[in-house]
Amino acid sequence: MKQIEVQIMGQSYLLGCPEGGEAQLREAVERVDTAMCRIRDAGKVRARDRIAVLASLNLAFDLGIQLATTAEAAAAAAVAPPETPQAVAQLADTTADEARAADLIRRLDQALAGDGHLL
Repeated sequence: MKQIEVQIMGQSYLLGCPEGGEAQLREAVERVDTAMCRIRDAGKVRARDRIAVLASLNLAFDLGIQLATTAEAAAAAAVAPPETPQAVAQLADTTADEARAADLIRRLDQALAGDGHLL
């Protein structure tokens, strides 16, 4: 497994990264960094661990909404089979998004499990 160095809220982290997953991991790091900086810059929370927890909850909530929306779309598609090539392509995109989200969660769990700490 490859290791990459990233910056989150100005602090360096060395993360394990599966081959071919560097771009996706860097995108995830960017989302986490943005979420944490937004909370820090709001000025209401100062402790890095609290910022990390709040950012994690916000990102997990957003992901839950996306997955619920995706599940609703998949259920609707199951009720009425797609009749057009565009509908078939949209369903395939929905399934691919679910797979990418699950893979991202798995890789983040692996990367963060190294020392038992969120950050």
